[in-house]
Amino acid sequence: MTIPITKPLFGPEEQQAACEAIASGWVTQGPRVAEFEKAFAEYCGAKHAIATANCTTALHLSLLAAGIGPGDEVICPSMSFIASANAIRHCGATPVFAEVREHDFNLDPDDILPRITERTKAILPVHQLGMPAEIDKICRIADKHGLIVVEDAACAIGSSYRSVKIGRPFGKFACFSFHPRKVITTGEGGMITTDDDDAERLLRLLRQHGMSVPDTVRHRAREVIIESYVCVGYNYRMTDIQAAIGLEQLKRLDGMMADRQRLAERYNCAFADLPGVCVPQPPEYVVPNWQSYAVRLTDEMSVSRNELMQRLLDQGIASRRGVMTIHREPAYADLCVGLELPVTEAASDHSVILPMYPQMTDEEQEQVVSVVRKALT
Repeated sequence: MTIPITKPLFGPEEQQAACEAIASGWVTQGPRVAEFEKAFAEYCGAKHAIATANCTTALHLSLLAAGIGPGDEVICPSMSFIASANAIRHCGATPVFAEVREHDFNLDPDDILPRITERTKAILPVHQLGMPAEIDKICRIADKHGLIVVEDAACAIGSSYRSVKIGRPFGKFACFSFHPRKVITTGEGGMITTDDDDAERLLRLLRQHGMSVPDTVRHRAREVIIESYVCVGYNYRMTDIQAAIGLEQLKRLDGMMADRQRLAERYNCAFADLPGVCVPQPPEYVVPNWQSYAVRLTDEMSVSRNELMQRLLDQGIASRRGVMTIHREPAYADLCVGLELPVTEAASDHSVILPMYPQMTDEEQEQVVSVVRKALT
């Protein structure tokens, strides 16, 4: 592949940080995880940050801490990675899929109300591709109906909504991913932010087997401490090696966002006059981190979405289909018989994610643009 869909940006700082963590002898969840949590909370403006193994575990723990369980319903978009719905099902609850908006692929607040039933307990909006959802309106609906909001902010570190960073929770929890396709990465990893003190204590218990005393406390103790297990928990911990890398990645975040903004502006200019293509247009009150750059193909397009992707691939250029629709996946067929989400389906079927990463050269981007323009004209 000449031009991949993305590349993690690592340097000698990350290598050194990982080596130091290994040399310390403390490689599981420990002091570096605590340091990463503190730095992440400060960056987002949240009171607490709780590191986890990945964003799926972050969502699962947040829903459990919110009291979601069997018989409950959680409203969420179908246009999202399947983990958003899987976390709900892991709690024994049922995802109720609502429409997205065509222009930003985010949960449509106007389609939430018709989906609320007496079993609805929460709303799980997704800040799709790093573009913040209309979270204040969603939270007002939730407050009116006594619902909890858990933000799936997997892609949204660094993004802002009305000058407030995503991660200073608008709802009860916000959950992030550090997968290699995200803006910053620890290989795998996740983070929950919350301002709720009681929820923070419960989340820390749940992520480490329900253990009453953290490892760091027992290892520092001058007297014998015998831990107890106060609830049925999980092994959802982050390692100190990952956290060490995450600390260095967090230092790079603002610079990487600036690079992505520049690349997005170049794409927008290059496709502005191209028939059949709609470029992303963030509302003026939103600052996206441009985790991914997706164009939407209109009825004027001269080739299909898949044909365009194949032409890119023939030139050694990776692309990805628009964000998946969970309700059309076999794993959810039993829950979604007869469900129609025409806006969601059209948005997914007619959108393409193009390569973007901070190290992308102007020549590489021009190659992508050239192939797209040639295919569509």
